Formats: sequence, C-alpha cells, structure tokens
Amino acid sequence: MDLAKVKEFLSYIVFTVSDQSITLGHILLIPVILFFGTLFTRWFVKLITKRLTTQNKDPHSIHLLQRVLRVIAVTIILITTLELIHIPITAFAFLSGAIAIGFGFGAQNIINNFISGWILMWERPIRIGDFLEVDDAKGMVEEINTRSTRVRRVDGVHLLIPNSKLLENTVVNWTLVDSLVRTSVKVGVAYGSPVKKVAELIMQATVEQETIVKTPQPIVIFDDFGDNALAFEVTFWLDASVEGGLRVMRSNIRFRLEELFEEHNIIVAYPQRDLHIDGSLTINKSPNS
Repeated sequence: MDLAKVKEFLSYIVFTVSDQSITLGHILLIPVILFFGTLFTRWFVKLITKRLTTQNKDPHSIHLLQRVLRVIAVTIILITTLELIHIPITAFAFLSGAIAIGFGFGAQNIINNFISGWILMWERPIRIGDFLEVDDAKGMVEEINTRSTRVRRVDGVHLLIPNSKLLENTVVNWTLVDSLVRTSVKVGVAYGSPVKKVAELIMQATVEQETIVKTPQPIVIFDDFGDNALAFEVTFWLDASVEGGLRVMRSNIRFRLEELFEEHNIIVAYPQRDLHIDGSLTINKSPNS
C-alpha cells in the first residue's frame, strides 16, 4: 500500500460534529494520545511522590497531591485530544448538561461520597495512619479514595467506609491531635491489705513500662470499698496508635502486678459469700411419737 492510499484511507470521513469532519485518522489518533498521556501521567506522579517521600512529607498531603495531579492530567488529556481531532468543546455543552442532570438524579450517593472524599482530603479531619472508631469498629486508615476510605480493623479485616458516613456521623479519631491515648487498669485486693503499699506497687508496675509517658503522670486511685475487695484503679497515658498497643500494655501491667503482689503477700480478691447458719432450730414432736 503506497503513501497516497494510506492518506486516502486515513482521510475517510466517519462523521461530522459542528461542521467539523472527523476522519478515520482522527479516531485512530485518540487511543495513541490516551496511551501516551496516561503513561506520562503515571511517570510524573510517581516521580513527584518519590521526591516528596524522600523529604519525609506528610503522607496525607502526598495522597492529596496525587489526586489533584491525576484530575488535572485527565482534564488536559481530554482537552488536548479534542483539539487535535478538531472537535470544539462547545459541541458537548448541551450533551454534557443533559448527562449531568440525569446522572445527578441517579447517582446522588456517588456524588455525595465523591465530594465528601475531597473534603476529607482537603480539610484533613481524618488522615492516613489515624486510628478511628466508627460504630463498633476500630482500625487504622490506610487509604482515602474519592468514594470510600479503606480502614484496616484491629483484627486485620479491611473495611470500605463511604466518605459521606465519615462526615455525617460521629467518628472517634484517637490520633486527631497526637498519638497519646489514655487507658486504665483496675484491680481489687482482699480486705485487710495495706492500702498504701498496694498503691505503691500499682504505681511501680505502671511506671516500669517504657512506652508509658511521664507527662501526664500515672495516677493511682483508691476507688471504692467493694462488696468483696478494696478496689484500685491506675490511669495512665501512652504513645500508641492502635488498640492492640493498649491491650498489650494493660496485660503487661497485670503480669507485673501479679509478681509484685506475690512478693509482698498481697491477695487479689475474688467474689465470696459468707453463709451464717442458725443452729437454734425448734423441733416439734407429736404426742404419739
């Protein structure tokens, strides 16, 4: 096939838009532009991400920048494609308006989640790496997408939470300001135990843990004279961003308390009941017995 026949083949008019003839060459040009445009976009976004990561920038800011760059790139690629194939953008004004109206009625939830996703990424009430409590689920944010947010639950299961739910409902963000969280350990000792010594041992078992912060200081409280025990509670802060860290720390303190109580002959109380039996019972005998 010679060059003249190739030009004639590519010049074949397929259809016309706003008095602009769209040839077969224009149609074949579209996938080429999209392919190289997408390839360049991925390379550019990857390059920017790598540079920002080496500079220890905020992962949330990097994620937001990736989204913005992709939206800008897609817009530029579409406009460039239309310009190269000589299709004016005004030709799609009426069609895009009709599509927008129909799409708006049929996809309100999708649009709501999409806008909520951009609000989350821009205002940053929730960031990548935050530890959230949503309804009965607790987990760490791994990714914020335009429609949903991916959360890795403490048991390893991944949750996809619609972005609108994170904005419209109450969400507990344990690490919104910092990664400091407060928790407590309760213990009951038998009546007759030296309460001041018990308080000292509880404080010792707590401050020996390395991840517990020094400020604010742990506080030991003689909580109550219980039915079966003298109740104590120690409250402390630690640097932990996951629920597992809290559970492990409480367990470590309990292990250490058991050792210290055993060394000082302090008994951890357990439920018990005292039964009093009245032995003065009157037995009535019949006259015929």
